[in-house]
Amino acid sequence: MIRIIYMGTPDFAVAPLQALVEQGYNIVAVVTMPDKPAGRGHHIQYSPVKQYALSVGLPVLQPEKLKAPEFVEELRSYHADLQIVVAFRMLPEVVWAMPRLGTFNLHASLLPQYRGAAPINWAVINGDKETGVTTFMLKHEIDTGDMILQERIAIGEDEDVGSVHDRLMELGTRLVVQTVDLIAESDASGQPLPTRPQPESADLRPAPKLFKETCQIRFDQEGARIVNFVRGLSPYPAAWADIEIGGRMYEGVKIYKVARSSQAQQKGHILVPCADGYIDILELQLPGKKRMNAQALLNGLRLD
Repeated sequence: MIRIIYMGTPDFAVAPLQALVEQGYNIVAVVTMPDKPAGRGHHIQYSPVKQYALSVGLPVLQPEKLKAPEFVEELRSYHADLQIVVAFRMLPEVVWAMPRLGTFNLHASLLPQYRGAAPINWAVINGDKETGVTTFMLKHEIDTGDMILQERIAIGEDEDVGSVHDRLMELGTRLVVQTVDLIAESDASGQPLPTRPQPESADLRPAPKLFKETCQIRFDQEGARIVNFVRGLSPYPAAWADIEIGGRMYEGVKIYKVARSSQAQQKGHILVPCADGYIDILELQLPGKKRMNAQALLNGLRLD
């Protein structure tokens, strides 16, 4: 049975690992991000992948630097035939080229579209009607390797990135298992793994990492773009804006759900002008407060 090292960190990477373990694949080690302090108490927090790996007794490696000689030697000591990467860091060649069967990655987009760190968010932000997942072999240029398998799903008109993420996680889990099955069958038969190059395209949309400044709403845009922007960041990391409510300015308000409106005033609603009408803020979170709908917030503030 092929020996597998699995690399991942967030929730998105847990389900594929669990599926491989439960189907009896030989996971010899797991690589994840170093522990870090989190929350107000700065308590040390394990990554979701580490929590699961420890619960089933898998060895866990947490390198600070992926090129560090001591980590490379420790990785080599497991004699892995295959490495799998799901929502992890960019690997140096000394790591991804180590196993005899190579290293494959699960990417949450229909490659070659949305190469980068936040493919699910950007597909929704851009108003795409479909997205999907792709498994591909790693090579030097990020997210450009030959594809193994790819599947697609539709994006609902009112769906936010949270629900798309969860559906892609389920789809990606199946695709990872199918890819490992395919690689194992290919290895056993001595036949080359069936892959295909990513298609060339002059109209590629990137998926860069999201930062706080990236997530600020620009109300000078058209309403449809603002609605998609909020959908693509809800519930995490969340779009935000400085908005005035009842004559008071609130800074850094997280906004989770909005709709377009043609009305300038409406009782029980928070309306903000945009390029072609108004944005009706339906769910939001003031700094230091809980997430709530607009009507509940206005009632709490005793405002119409």
